[in-house]
Amino acid sequence: MAAVDAVAPDLGATQACRALGISRATLYRRRRPPAPPASSSPRPRPPRALSDAERQAVRAVLHAPRFVDLAPAEVVATLLDEGTYLASERTMYRILADAGQTGERRNQLTHPRHARPELLATQPNELWSWDIERHEALFDRAVMKGHRRRPVAAGRLKLRAA
Repeated sequence: MAAVDAVAPDLGATQACRALGISRATLYRRRRPPAPPASSSPRPRPPRALSDAERQAVRAVLHAPRFVDLAPAEVVATLLDEGTYLASERTMYRILADAGQTGERRNQLTHPRHARPELLATQPNELWSWDIERHEALFDRAVMKGHRRRPVAAGRLKLRAA
């Protein structure tokens, strides 16, 4: 950056960056580094947040035998049909998440990573391929897809046009 700063008064920042192959955004970013993060104080509790007693009441309803196997969306809908509103669906999910009761109920299968097969030839005639393409430009030649994706020209193959 010192080189850009030395040349910039004569040429300008844009021309200096272009001449030295440096992005202009990088120059400005390094001239003014980001401010250090402010001390992270705990977030204040919102004034309309549910009290601990209300959260316990919602958790008790969610754990009631009639709602234990239902999603919070179904619980909210059922309670609204009955004329009761305890909390929103998202709030119910937050309360369950705070108690560590959200996530998959079933164990999800994870497939192991298999090693890719690799063909290794150390001598001639150890590795053979059967994938042959016909190229019109090479009239009596075909190009075989060789080891490690290198085309290998094979001469004197009589291929008939289909």
